[in-house]
This record gives sequence, structure tokens and C-alpha cells, in this order.
Amino acid sequence: MPPEDVHRRPIVLVLGPTAGGKTSLAIELARRLPGGGTCLGADSMQIYRGMDIGTAKPTSDERAAAPHELFDLVDPDGPPFTVADWLEAAEASITTCRHTGRWPIVVGGTNLYVQNLLYGMDAPAPTDPALRAELDAMCEADLRTKLEKEAPADAKRIHTNDRRRTIRALERAAAEKGTTTTARAWDGPPRSDFVAIGLDWPADSINRRINARVKAMAANGLVEEVRALHDSNRLGRQAREALGYREIVDHLEGRCSAEDAFERIKIGTRRFAKQQRTWLRRFRILPRTVWLGAEGKTTTELASEAEKHIFSTYGGSTSLTE
Repeated sequence: MPPEDVHRRPIVLVLGPTAGGKTSLAIELARRLPGGGTCLGADSMQIYRGMDIGTAKPTSDERAAAPHELFDLVDPDGPPFTVADWLEAAEASITTCRHTGRWPIVVGGTNLYVQNLLYGMDAPAPTDPALRAELDAMCEADLRTKLEKEAPADAKRIHTNDRRRTIRALERAAAEKGTTTTARAWDGPPRSDFVAIGLDWPADSINRRINARVKAMAANGLVEEVRALHDSNRLGRQAREALGYREIVDHLEGRCSAEDAFERIKIGTRRFAKQQRTWLRRFRILPRTVWLGAEGKTTTELASEAEKHIFSTYGGSTSLTE
């Protein structure tokens, strides 16, 4: 076996559905891999300071078990944080990990972040002047109806009053139907300097784990966390729409009971997990990727299987990197 160049270690991606144990596996790999690893968050809501319980951010004990980066990057009442912002921060952290001989372990639930990390920034939806003028002239109600018809998946994640994102989603939908043209991600090969481990779960098992997680969030003080942010006016528009936070805000503002809010969080998270499965099917075609059946296995067992995949693929050489 050729000698290993520790400064060119591949990115280790940990993929899988929400509540599927990605954080625990990433930490175990960070502890086991030679030279150690750093867990790099790829979650669009875990970047916010003070939004801990509702985003299932790694706990203080988990962060003590292995180095963590790309968490708590910005305040929730600050300017919008974009995919490009995360990608810039992620590439810097990956470079630092490699320079120090550590393994960059990317873990998180925002699959759009992972897609752009692998394929580069997706080209933005083109601005067709005629289409933009048509959309700009429409009222919010008509835009919403059009979005629900033409991009139902986007309608589930975009708030009714978010006019800007609604228009951009409709422009993307038009592009994908061929009324305009754009270069889309997934075209061409991904970058070569990674290995990936996916966690496979039956849908009914994930749903049970989601319900248990939401119950734990309630017990651990999610209402109090959101109340503190809400009362101090620290929830910006992007952060306010985070799953788990918008429902509790509705409760705090008198639109539903706490019980109803948590039930809506369960339903919304299960729906989110279903949407994630579409993304994860795309990731199954990635090279250098293995999917591990997770049900009934301990984190230690999964980490052992993941290590075998990493080293059978990586082989201690620099062949995966450019």
C-alpha cells in the first residue's frame, strides 16, 4: 500500500434521513479514524446561534467528544445566509482539516448543501423578463395557487407570504419544464475527493424516531428556547420559518395550543423526511458510496462498517483527490 498523504484525505460524507443517527455516527468516526476527524455541519438551521433544541444541534457533550465546525455561524436576526455562504465556509474548513491531518466529516440534513459541495454551485434559475413581469404582476394568493400547482414540493417548504422565494421557485419550475434553459446540478460527474456513507432506515422506523425526537424537544425546553428568541425579537424571517420554530411561534402568538404545535412539528418533520428520501435516492448513484442498513445496529457497529468502506475505497493513497 502506498504511503498516505494525510494532507489530501477525502471528505467523508454522512448521509441519511433526519433523526437517523448521522450525528452519532459522524462523532464516532471522528474519534476512530487515524489522526482524528472534525464534524462539519451541513444544516441550514444549525448555523444559527441560539437555535439549539429545535434544530437538533449537537449537544455540549457531543461537541466535547469530537471537534465541530460550521455550527453557530450567524445570528438568527441577521441577513439571509445563503448556500454560497455555507459553501465558502465549508471549503475553508475542509482545507484546514487537511492541512492539520484531520478527516473532514460532513454531516447534516440540508441535502442542497451537500449537492452543491459535490457538484459546485447550481446555476440560478434564469430570469426570463416576460415570465418575471407576469409573476411580479400577480397577487400573493394567485402566486400561491400557481406554486401549489406547478411546484408542490416547493409549496410545502416556502411560507405563504414569502413572495421572493415563491417567484424564484416558479422560475425554476418553468426552467425545468423547458420554457427556459439552465445548467442544472447533477449534470456531469461530482468532485472526486470524497467517500460517502448513507444510513438506510425503513420509513415507519424513521417516523417513530421523529416522534420520539419531538417529544424530547418538548421535554428539553423548546418552548422556552423559542420564547426567549421571540421575546427579544431575535428571529429573523429566514430563521422564523424553520421547522419547529414557526409552529411554536404560532403557539406563543395565540394561534394554537402547545399540544397542537408539537403535533404539527411531528407531522411537518415526517413530511420533511419524506421529501428527503427523494434527495437521498439521487445520492444513491454517487460513486464511492455505501448505504448501511441502520435498524437494529449500534453506532459502534455502523462505524465499523463505515470504516471498512472508507479504507477499502480510499486505500491510504491519494487516488481519490485531484
